[in-house]
Amino acid sequence: MSVPVPTATSRIARRFEALRTAGELGLIAYLTAGDPALDASKRLALAVAEAGADVLELGVPFSDPLADGAVIQRASARALRSGTTLAGVLELVRHLRSNTEVPLVVFSYFNPLLRMGLETFAARAAAAGADGVLVTDLPPEEASEHSKIVRARGLDTVFLAAPTTTPERLARIAESSSGFLYLISRTGVTGAREELPEDLPELVRRCRAATKLPLAVGFGISLPGHVAILGGLADAAVVGSALVAQIEQAPTLDAAIAGVRDRVRALKHAACAGLSRRLPQGSSA
Repeated sequence: MSVPVPTATSRIARRFEALRTAGELGLIAYLTAGDPALDASKRLALAVAEAGADVLELGVPFSDPLADGAVIQRASARALRSGTTLAGVLELVRHLRSNTEVPLVVFSYFNPLLRMGLETFAARAAAAGADGVLVTDLPPEEASEHSKIVRARGLDTVFLAAPTTTPERLARIAESSSGFLYLISRTGVTGAREELPEDLPELVRRCRAATKLPLAVGFGISLPGHVAILGGLADAAVVGSALVAQIEQAPTLDAAIAGVRDRVRALKHAACAGLSRRLPQGSSA
């Protein structure tokens, strides 16, 4: 399958180019949209953007989130109970776009997109101001129609690579991706961890050999120390479960906003502190 080369004018591409020029590790923040409600997500997302996140992933809640650990599973359940739908998430995107220039990625399982209709989804996502789409359970081998439709609307297509990905399949994933390539740091589901995998540098090297796209490492990234280490390896760190847990544990919405803002600031500070270790995009780590 051949997918168009990502445009240099996409908001995601511009953000990564600015990070590369500054020699800075990017921070991608994930929030489950609608957790605990869509109005709350508006405030939470803007707080995360203002605190220094370089890209914001908005998770579409789904009833059977197989790739997610317990923290995000519970967040999806709360969001669904609050009445959050894909249409509501796209309205959230529209609201955020009118208030921030941070790149926005719709992070979803395939079923909600298919139910809305791929053409309808792509048109509405682009009109709302989204910049990219990541479909967790859609492999590139089955994504030709989705990718064609989404890319025709000027949206980046982000795909996942894992430690178990073969070189042949990694090439296919790289060919299908634009904006950035999302590298899963470990096998298993999402969730905060204490340590990064020992074989992560070798995994990054394999991906560097397959693509010139920025590499974002996620799954298990939760601490400033993790981010500092990644400053010498990847182009961005993805933090999700740690932020979602902060929201879940907060006694009030105001406390949740303060908590995620402080955590993102600490993580971004760690990213900026690693400037001297940062490698140019496309080099061997």
